[in-house]
Amino acid sequence: MQMANDIGNFFRSEPERSVAIAGIANHITKYWTPRMRQKLMAHVQKHGMGGLDVLPQEAVKVLAKQQPSDRAPEPPGGDARAKGSGTI
Repeated sequence: MQMANDIGNFFRSEPERSVAIAGIANHITKYWTPRMRQKLMAHVQKHGMGGLDVLPQEAVKVLAKQQPSDRAPEPPGGDARAKGSGTI
C-alpha cells in the first residue's frame, strides 16, 4: 500500500488526472513483480481501498479491469528462478 501511495505521490504533479492514473497503473504493471501485484490486489479485495490515496485507488481499478494478455510480459528476475538451478 505504501509503495502504491509513493508512486501516486510522484504522479500527483501530472496536470491531467487520466495521465497520472495511467502512469501509476503502467508503473505497477511494468516494474512490480507478479507477487507484489497479487499482494496488492489481495489486500484490496480483503480490506477495500482504505489506506490507498485517490490516484492509486483509480489505478488499482484500471489494473483490476485488465485482462492478463493486456499486461506487459514479465521480464526474468524478481520472483523468477532459473529452472533446475537449485538456488532461490
